[in-house]
Amino acid sequence: MRQSEIIAEVSNDKKTLFAIVEQDERVVYLYIYAREDLRERFPRMRGCWVRNLSPASQQDDSEALAHGLPPMLAAQYCRSLEAEAPLDPAGIQILWNESDDGAALWYHGLLLAVIPGWSLYIDHSVSYSAGCIQQNPLTFPLGSASTNTQYALADKTRQFWRDWAHEEHNPWPKIQRNFVACYEQRFGPAVKYYAIDQGTWPPMAISQHEDEENYYFFTMGMSIRPMPQIELIFNDEAEHYRRIELAFAVGKEYVDEANAVQMASAISSYAQLPWESLTWLGEGHTLVSQAAPLGYEGHIISSALGASVGKFALPGCYGDPVTLLWASPLFASELEFAQSRPNGGQELVAMMTEAGVEAVFAPRAPLV
Repeated sequence: MRQSEIIAEVSNDKKTLFAIVEQDERVVYLYIYAREDLRERFPRMRGCWVRNLSPASQQDDSEALAHGLPPMLAAQYCRSLEAEAPLDPAGIQILWNESDDGAALWYHGLLLAVIPGWSLYIDHSVSYSAGCIQQNPLTFPLGSASTNTQYALADKTRQFWRDWAHEEHNPWPKIQRNFVACYEQRFGPAVKYYAIDQGTWPPMAISQHEDEENYYFFTMGMSIRPMPQIELIFNDEAEHYRRIELAFAVGKEYVDEANAVQMASAISSYAQLPWESLTWLGEGHTLVSQAAPLGYEGHIISSALGASVGKFALPGCYGDPVTLLWASPLFASELEFAQSRPNGGQELVAMMTEAGVEAVFAPRAPLV
C-alpha cells in the first residue's frame, strides 16, 4: 500500500492552524490541526473525507480504522460508487474563513469540502463533503449554496478574499473613511493616526482625537474579521457579537499626550488577540497588559462604560453591526475578582457603574 502523501498545506493568517490535503491510493482527506503550543487546547485533528480513489465498499471501512488509516466512505453515502481520480496538487486551493479557524477545499474552481471554524471548539469533528449524499459518521453532505449554509459561506469567503487580493477592489479605503468620519463626528478632527498592523493583513489603525478635557483613541480594522468561536456561542445572535472595535480615553489633567499614547498602546496589543489566541472579546472580558497605568494590572472592556461619553453607532462592516468596547484600567484585586467567578467581569462592570467609574480614565481607589 502506498504511503499517504500530503499534496497541499496552508497555514491560516496567524499560523495558529494548518490545513492539509492528504491522499493515498484509496482515499483523499482534508485535515485541520493546531500549532504545537495550542494542542493542549485543541488536541484533536479535524478531518473531512473528500473522495474515494478506489471503488466504494458496501460496508464501513472498519479495517482501515483498525490499522490507524483514514477510512474510505461506504457506498450508500457516496455520490460516486466508482473510483475517482486522485487530486492534482496544481488544482488545489485552500481558503481559510474570515475568522481564521475553518477552511474550505476548492479544486479547479469547484468546492469539494468544508471544515467549519466552530467544529474546532466542540468534542467531535464536523465536516461537509461534496462527494457525500447522506449523513454518516465521517462527514455531512455539502449540497449546494441554496441547500447548505456552509456552502454559501464558503462561496462568500472566496469573494471576500478576491476583493482583498485586487487593489482596485480594496475595501480598506472606504472602511477607513467611514470609521474616521464616525469618530470625528462625535469627538472632533483626528489629530494623529497610528498604523498598528505591522504591515500585515488586515489593515488596522488607531485614530487619536481630543477635546479640552480628554484624549481619545479608537481602533479601526478589527471589525474586518469576525472573531473566532462566536458562531458556536451565540448561534443565531452571532452577528451582534462577532465584530468589535476598541476605545481608550484618559483625562488631560492626569497625563500629558505622550503618556496618553503609551496607555492607549494596550488596545493596539489587544486588537490582534482574538485571532492570535483563537478566542473572542466581549462585554466584561478582562485582559492583562504592561501598558496599563502605573499601579494597575490590565483592563476590563465594556460598551456599558461608554454611556458616560454618549452612545453612538459605528459603521457596519460586511452587513454586521460593530460594537465599540471601552478599555478601563483594573487593579490586580479587581482582575482576580472578575476572573474568579462566572460572569465576574459583568459583575465588576456593574460595580464600576454604581461607583461612578466612566469610560474616561481617572485615578481611583480599588473597588475590591
